[in-house]
Amino acid sequence: MNNRLNIVLVHGAWADGSCWSAVIERLQADGYHVIAPQFPESSLADDVARLRHVLNLQDGPAIVAGHSYGGQIMTALGTGAPNVAGLVYIAAFGLDEGESIGALLAQGGPPTPALAHLDIDKEGFAWVPEDDFVQHFAADVDPVQARVLHAVQQPLATSTFQDVMGVPAWSSHPSWFLVAENDEAIPPDAERQFAKRMGATTIEVPSGHLAMVSHPGDVAQLIKTAAEAVEAAR
Repeated sequence: MNNRLNIVLVHGAWADGSCWSAVIERLQADGYHVIAPQFPESSLADDVARLRHVLNLQDGPAIVAGHSYGGQIMTALGTGAPNVAGLVYIAAFGLDEGESIGALLAQGGPPTPALAHLDIDKEGFAWVPEDDFVQHFAADVDPVQARVLHAVQQPLATSTFQDVMGVPAWSSHPSWFLVAENDEAIPPDAERQFAKRMGATTIEVPSGHLAMVSHPGDVAQLIKTAAEAVEAAR
């Protein structure tokens, strides 16, 4: 019988579940049940509802790993998160109560290179232009693959920048954090701040923003480390 924890992977903005493919292969090879659902990114509430739905479908505890805005989704689960045994942040937002993504990004001065020229459509969704996606958002990904990732990007509702965080899920769950040292979307120093105040077990990787694509081995290993630590404590 496989007693290993489930793994739920949460993609961020301008991505979809396929961005986790290389990580999924590694985790499945080690016997983990993995799911990487698609998130609508039409509102934070819709995304949290999707994550709760997926967690309720699991047959037991799960490690939840989120990338970028995916960290916002899992953090917004709060303290009543079903089946959550631990949280893994991959170059992700780890906001505290009362904070919003928009206010946080505004504190850092000019937009980061990956987010400097967002294209806002008439429905209020933000898209990353191809040049910025390839050169900055997916900076250390092969350009051919980066253009494919750009083609399947899931746009983000701009309303999510104003959503204010309630009590964060990391305040009541063990956490791990991967800092992407060369991130051009979320400043690496901001990632370090998130990790420090949540008391996360932290590693740093010489990666751009899409660490799960360019450094899937490091990402998979951190998720496995989290799962093994939770399993050992049970």
